[in-house]
Amino acid sequence: MEELENKLKINNNKIGILGGSFDPAHKGHLAISKEAKKKFKLKSVVWAITNQNPFKKKASNDLKKRMSFCKKIISKSKFIKIKYFEDIIKSNKTSDLIDYFYKTGKYEIFFLIGADNLINFHKWHKWRNILRKSKLIVFDRHGYKKSSLNSKTYKNLSNKSVTFVEFDKVNISSSQLRKI
Repeated sequence: MEELENKLKINNNKIGILGGSFDPAHKGHLAISKEAKKKFKLKSVVWAITNQNPFKKKASNDLKKRMSFCKKIISKSKFIKIKYFEDIIKSNKTSDLIDYFYKTGKYEIFFLIGADNLINFHKWHKWRNILRKSKLIVFDRHGYKKSSLNSKTYKNLSNKSVTFVEFDKVNISSSQLRKI
C-alpha cells in the first residue's frame, strides 16, 4: 500500500530541471520550459543556475546578475523556479543535483537539455546516474539533431531513456547573445 501511495505522490509532482549558467538567460530557455510543462504535464520547472559550468569558460556575468536576469525573463511564468543549489548540495555536478531531488522521494524528475548537450553527455560526471534517476528530455536545436542522434550516449541507450522533443525552435543561444 505504501508503495502505491509513493507512486501516486510522484505522479502528482513531476518537475523539470533545466540546468546551466544562464549567461544570459533567453527566450529559448523559456520556450523549452513552457513546452516541457505542456508536453509532460510538469508541475514546475526549476532553472538550476550553476556558478561555473565545468565545460565552459568563466561566466561573463556574476551569479547575482544572471539570477536577476532570469527573473526578468520568466516574468509571469510562475511555474518556473530559479534557484542556486550549489551551496546546498556542495557541488556543481548535475548528478549530485539529481540525487538531491531523487532522495526526497517526492518527485518524478525530467532533466531538460538541448540537443547540443547530448553530443558530449557521456563526458558528464556520473551521467548514467542522471539517466537512472530522471527522464532525459532532449530539445532539438538548429543544426544539432544529426550529431546528437549519432552521439555515444544516444547510441548506447535504449530509446526509453531519452525522449526527443521537436518544436518550433528558437534560434538563439547564450553564446550568441554574449557576442552582441
